[in-house]
Amino acid sequence: MFTVIKPGLETSVQDYPGRIGFRNQGFPPSGPMDSWSFRLANLLVGNEPGAAALECQYMGPTLRFSSAAIIAITGADMQATLDGETVPLWQSLYVQPGQALEMKFARHGIRAYIAFAGGIDSPPWLGSQSTFNKAGVGGIEGHALKEGQEVKLHAVEIDKTMAGRSVIESARPELGDGKHWNIQVVLGPNDDWLDERGIDTFLTSNWKLSGKSDRTGFRLEGPELTFSQKAIHKAPEHGSEPSNIIDQGYPVGGINLAGETLIILVNDGPSMGGFINPFTVPMSEFWKLGQAKPGAIFNFTAISVDEAQQQGRAIDALCNTKNII
Repeated sequence: MFTVIKPGLETSVQDYPGRIGFRNQGFPPSGPMDSWSFRLANLLVGNEPGAAALECQYMGPTLRFSSAAIIAITGADMQATLDGETVPLWQSLYVQPGQALEMKFARHGIRAYIAFAGGIDSPPWLGSQSTFNKAGVGGIEGHALKEGQEVKLHAVEIDKTMAGRSVIESARPELGDGKHWNIQVVLGPNDDWLDERGIDTFLTSNWKLSGKSDRTGFRLEGPELTFSQKAIHKAPEHGSEPSNIIDQGYPVGGINLAGETLIILVNDGPSMGGFINPFTVPMSEFWKLGQAKPGAIFNFTAISVDEAQQQGRAIDALCNTKNII
């Protein structure tokens, strides 16, 4: 068990792959934004890669442990210390009862992950422990951590020999400077509602990540796109604006054109609506979104669905105990 001394900024319980199979009821998958870093954190402490752990964004929490634990921190560098001593990233460590883990503002990246041997013990909701804050479900009482909360861990025998294990560098995501990201996309499902010029504009322009972004959607600032005749001359039930379409299901990662604003629908995004989605960010690229700072510049490159799936399998292969030494 640990006690939350300071909650950080919307620190939440997530698991991987999240809440699957309920989008038709309006519930998104949630889960970690950077599932690559998340899974490696769990492997470091001997858990299954999808076990419930903490996602910290921008500023991490301060936690005091009431029992011994093996923990690991991956992803963004939030200047973590244990009783004032610097904690290495991408490495497991032993925590004694009474010690305090303190995390500050992220220096590189945006989201850090804290995994605990045994995983967090919280009641699943629709088959997942992932927090969906806006609906108040999952996680710990449906919301981000709060000051004074006591969080239970599943009881496991603590093996001190698990401490000191690390992820080989070649298996870690490269966070870079966080200011520029090349994001790969697949065309569709509504790319035919843009003309060739509109598609080319999207793929050749710089897009700025707006500060008005969260786990529901990432707003992009950039040029206006142009539409095909299909979007302009359409049946009235599709709506009056070229970007309007009769309500349809939205893919996770869909780049939603709401009027003239592009919004990437991420982990807690809506499952349907009346705007087109000309492009989709595959899940293999979500780790980049999860580590991108507001103000970062995105450039997009089109790939095929097969290529996106291959990249997803390549990341899955890296999230393996053979890359823990």
